[in-house]
Amino acid sequence: MDKATRYPAARLAEACQTRLVGAGALPDDAAQTVRAMMHASQLGTDSHGVRLIGYYVDMLEKGGVNKRPRRQFSHTAPATGRLDADFGLAHAASYEAMDHAVSLALTCGVGAVTVHHSTHYGAGGAYALAAAEQGVVSLVLSNSDPAVALAGGRAPFHGTNPIAMGAPVRDRRPWLLDMATSSIPFNRVKLYRSLGLPLPPEVALNEEGHPTLDATQARFLQPLGGMAYGHKGAALAGMVTILSAVLSGADPDPIMTSTAAAQEGHKPQNVGHIMVAFDPTRFIGQESFEAGMRDYLDLLRASPAAEPGVPVCAPGDKEWEEADLRAELGIPVDPDTEHLLGLA
Repeated sequence: MDKATRYPAARLAEACQTRLVGAGALPDDAAQTVRAMMHASQLGTDSHGVRLIGYYVDMLEKGGVNKRPRRQFSHTAPATGRLDADFGLAHAASYEAMDHAVSLALTCGVGAVTVHHSTHYGAGGAYALAAAEQGVVSLVLSNSDPAVALAGGRAPFHGTNPIAMGAPVRDRRPWLLDMATSSIPFNRVKLYRSLGLPLPPEVALNEEGHPTLDATQARFLQPLGGMAYGHKGAALAGMVTILSAVLSGADPDPIMTSTAAAQEGHKPQNVGHIMVAFDPTRFIGQESFEAGMRDYLDLLRASPAAEPGVPVCAPGDKEWEEADLRAELGIPVDPDTEHLLGLA
């Protein structure tokens, strides 16, 4: 994002809220969408941050997203539930589902809530963090439309199917994992196109199924592990599909409406998510768990580094460092998004 202009978080949030409400979103749903986008932009996950504003506006204006959803939560057992997102903006549904999962966990020790009839929910880490900030360990999974080849395949089958997890740490920011089971998220390909940058090796394939570094030629992604070890990423993607889509009643990746078709309003997607929360109090105890996390991370960060001056990092370390930098310098915005938000 070296070519991007930086803006204060508050200005970006206000501009995004205005744009979403102007496109017909309910103010509260728009606010939750902005909350999730700003989470990504503040932590440096620009592919899932404010640059998605154009996509969500298109979805609202062209019918790919229900502007007035009536979400329904069903409490199915002491520790489980289902949320019908009614094809609305997924961020509001996802935060709601995680709130239910946390509430169930505080009652039962573990809480799990599936979401169906949902749409693209951005960065899963936003919802994992929301739970971790309440002292709860969280796991967040979501499927998506096909954009990733199977190992050895030459056509898209799975979605990028991200995995996110958060855990509280005594006197420190939470441990935070947020990763795709593909080589990279496809939104990052779009970001590289916007910035005119080449892709890293072994992350994307062209229309013929051959590796490419040209973001404009990339048609789908390789699974995590690339050419040699992609079977591992493909298996993880399958795990996510089973838990988030098959278990919830959402569409499995290969038959889900494509992002492009949904964006044109042809048919809404039926994306599935699952939010799982674990209350440490019911296991080792809150204080012991958070202290154990602190001690574990001290050991991890003290591990010898392969390169001088390049320390080993835990999931979330680089993101929290970037968040501090962006709080001081502002959040970089690519030229296309800058124009869409009326900032240019």
